[in-house]
Amino acid sequence: MYLNVHSHYSLRYGTIAVPKLIEAAAAKGITQMVLTDLNNSTGVMEFWRACNAAGIKPIGGLEFRRNKKLLYIGIARNKEGMKELNDFLTFHNLKQQELPDQPPVFKNCFIIYPYVYGKILRENEFMGIRFDELHQLYEKEIKDFAAKLVILQPVVFLDKIGYRLHEYLRSVDLNTLLTKTSTADKCSPSDTFLPPGELETRFSKYPFILENTRQLLDGCVMDYEQGKQKLNRKTFTGSMSRDKELLEELAMKGLAERYGEGHEKALEKVKYELKIIHDLNFCAYFLITWDIIQYSVSQGYYHVGRGSGANSTVAYCLRITDVDPLELDLYFDRFLNAQRTSPPDFDIDYSWDERENVQQYIFEKYGAAHTALLGTMSTFKDRSVIREIGKVMGLPKAEIDSFTDRTQDLANQGNPTFKKIMAVAELMNSMPNQRSIHAGGVLISEEPITYYTALDLPPKGMATVQWDMYEAELIGYDKYDILSQRGIGHIKEAVRLVEQNLGLKIDVHQVKKFMKDPALNARLQSGNTIGCFYIESPAMRQLLAKLKCDNYLTLVAASSIIRPGVAQSGMMKTYIQNHHQPETVNYLHPVMKEQMQETYGVMVYQEDVIKVCIHYAGMNSSDADILRRGMSGKYRSRMEFDKLIDKFFAGASKLGREEVTTKEVWRQVSSFAGYSFSKAHSASFAVESYQSLFLKTYYPIEFMVAVLNNYGGFYSRWLYVHELRKAGARVHLPCVNKSTPVVSLSGADAYLGFIGILGLTLKLMEQIPEERHRNGDYLDLTDFVKRTAISLDQAIILIRTGALRFTGRSKKELLWDVHSLLGSKVKVQNHAQLFEAEHKHYQLPEFVNTTLEDAYHELELLGFPLSLSSFDLLQTDYRGHPQTNDLFSYVGQIVKMVGLYVCEKTVHTKNNKKMWFGTFLDAEGNFFDTTHFSSSTPSYPFRGAGCYLILGKVVEDFGYPSVEVIKFAKLPIVGNPVLE
Repeated sequence: MYLNVHSHYSLRYGTIAVPKLIEAAAAKGITQMVLTDLNNSTGVMEFWRACNAAGIKPIGGLEFRRNKKLLYIGIARNKEGMKELNDFLTFHNLKQQELPDQPPVFKNCFIIYPYVYGKILRENEFMGIRFDELHQLYEKEIKDFAAKLVILQPVVFLDKIGYRLHEYLRSVDLNTLLTKTSTADKCSPSDTFLPPGELETRFSKYPFILENTRQLLDGCVMDYEQGKQKLNRKTFTGSMSRDKELLEELAMKGLAERYGEGHEKALEKVKYELKIIHDLNFCAYFLITWDIIQYSVSQGYYHVGRGSGANSTVAYCLRITDVDPLELDLYFDRFLNAQRTSPPDFDIDYSWDERENVQQYIFEKYGAAHTALLGTMSTFKDRSVIREIGKVMGLPKAEIDSFTDRTQDLANQGNPTFKKIMAVAELMNSMPNQRSIHAGGVLISEEPITYYTALDLPPKGMATVQWDMYEAELIGYDKYDILSQRGIGHIKEAVRLVEQNLGLKIDVHQVKKFMKDPALNARLQSGNTIGCFYIESPAMRQLLAKLKCDNYLTLVAASSIIRPGVAQSGMMKTYIQNHHQPETVNYLHPVMKEQMQETYGVMVYQEDVIKVCIHYAGMNSSDADILRRGMSGKYRSRMEFDKLIDKFFAGASKLGREEVTTKEVWRQVSSFAGYSFSKAHSASFAVESYQSLFLKTYYPIEFMVAVLNNYGGFYSRWLYVHELRKAGARVHLPCVNKSTPVVSLSGADAYLGFIGILGLTLKLMEQIPEERHRNGDYLDLTDFVKRTAISLDQAIILIRTGALRFTGRSKKELLWDVHSLLGSKVKVQNHAQLFEAEHKHYQLPEFVNTTLEDAYHELELLGFPLSLSSFDLLQTDYRGHPQTNDLFSYVGQIVKMVGLYVCEKTVHTKNNKKMWFGTFLDAEGNFFDTTHFSSSTPSYPFRGAGCYLILGKVVEDFGYPSVEVIKFAKLPIVGNPVLE
């Protein structure tokens, strides 16, 4: 009898998770019900599966609301009906049109309106009447519409606590106080499952309404195919046999190109993979990915193919990836095997400014009805929930801040308000909050996607499904990950700049040649890798130096052991030690030596976890992979996951492994697996790192400009400007006659772009170079003002930045002139000046402009000084001793250094204390690193950008020196002369 059930996917309205909903319904003896979440079908397929498992008949539907007001409820008679409802909502979402008062005539759906006496209804339309509305039928002539009345008993919560939670959710949604949330904005206190038989009792005087409701429910069925399905597009060519032939043809062609003729091992591997790909019906998946790559290559786009798909030699032959699985002995079964329950995965990275075009191609090629972006569900989380609850309770900000501060939890324990908030927070925590968009997942469906979901239109402007990757997998969809990252943008832009600035065309895909280049490997070993993809962070540069990494295979390992799991488990240090002394390795068990000799018995890759589970604990490959996925958060069932852990220990015991050894093996597995990369993933990153290394080594100026123009990387913008100068460039302040929005380059002269100037409008950044290209260089300030119609405040910013220095006049003279031209108040002008007006001329006193003043202007408007170094701004001339290059000579000694702050990182120790790592530049522009223990740092905290005086002890770890800080203080700088 329940035609209007809501789950917690009725965002900020419903309170019940789907499993709890099914459990409660079963306990009440309910045999069939309809899920009708508000303006979404996110939970319908989950509801269908859970009901089937519980022996309850599921029926799909949607509740349609406009401006939070109920219009009507749609109930699907079958799968086709669910598509009709989803299509209807999708149309209005994608067109961004309001829902109409009356929906179209559906062939396979029922429509339920709220009760209104005398409403004229179509054949498939009904009126839902609540038990507290039955009195409205009194003395009414109802025989003409008696057959159209059905029971409307909404379900929103399960108990009183659930209703209170609903009230909080409504207040959060409306951004108002609990006391100001109106009755109309909330559900009725009776919107829940009633005790068995009570609903029938309440409608006993109207048995025809009961019968109408039963007949409606009995006429509905979710006739989706039972069991695990594959819903992706089934063929690429239109025929499975032709797909098989085409994939084999392309693979063999690529085999010859990649490995040459007569490479028996490669041929054997490709044939093996092709058989599995065909047997598991993944030919179309490979061909569609190949097609996407073909399109992007035709557009001149760079890509990196990574993820577990890079384990495939077929993918290498199709040029989906540039990682050679044979060279690295990659584990194809990590990607695709007959037992694997999860779908395969290709991650294709593009430059941030090219990805959207690739996605658009996919939509156009495979059709709007069959293509959508993958969604994601953000949830109420952690302390942000407390803030939301505090706001709707009307608490002052200071009190809310104290409740969100974990350090005050103990002091707040006796506070009844805090206890109340924490109780509500526990209920809200992890509840769905809003639908969003996945980082890059694209679905390409055989059937129209709206059989399974309605579609949203997020800000990106492409249709997006209403559920996430986990639900997609359970329904039967394998996603295509079309991702973006800055590193590819750096490479692409650097290649373009080399051609533009030096007239050279270079090929950055000669990666195997790069890997053998002594100059690149020397740079890699030194850790001089600022700007290079994935290998520029302080931790990574330290690791490269400690490993003395001078080759591709070691870099592949480094890309994985830098991940938190390896470092936190203590295995990073073990790996470095074993790398330098492989003959002294003490393997935990013979299986470790047999399976992981390449990595000295240390689990470095996800494949290592699988190998240990299979060969040490005797698990099958499917269970081993599920266990690995569970540790990385990609497996939802905790109960099933715990069973696999038990299986690991039971299997190890059955094979006669010692319990103490098994516990240590498991410790390493569990601490590592959640943060690890697959070997193919690390190898893909390492390929891109070598491309960056090549450009940084041989074309350093162009490379650093490319990094700046793609919005940098790990560090602040000023550090990349510093690196650009170190590369030999003459770096100039922005200039209205030279600059563009981004950094422009001519020979060794690099002009900073307008984008870096604080307060400058985007419109003006684009207008200045556009006008210059149309009508030539600006002649003087007056000419510039006339041609750009610039406002006074924007002109002042440019003058203070030094962007009008081409005039030969000082900043103070220009400021005087611009006020004379534009007046003392900001004038908004919508057009350029048409006629030249004569200006009065005055005899001005001599204005003195100093380099120090310039530096302060640059600090304010660019965020860093260019006219002077940060060291030149210090009140002291002391520059510390020793400098970075001499640190080795002072290992074990106390030193006093001066360093320019670059960045810091906070970590938690095993006993949950904090410690910090700092990175600084010395006066010679070289990096050094510091360690700050919790015993000293509270007394000597980081205080942001600037130079610090550092007293510490020089220590050395695997040949890498750093400073353990004893005392630490930020140094004062000279005052701003303008303010003195």
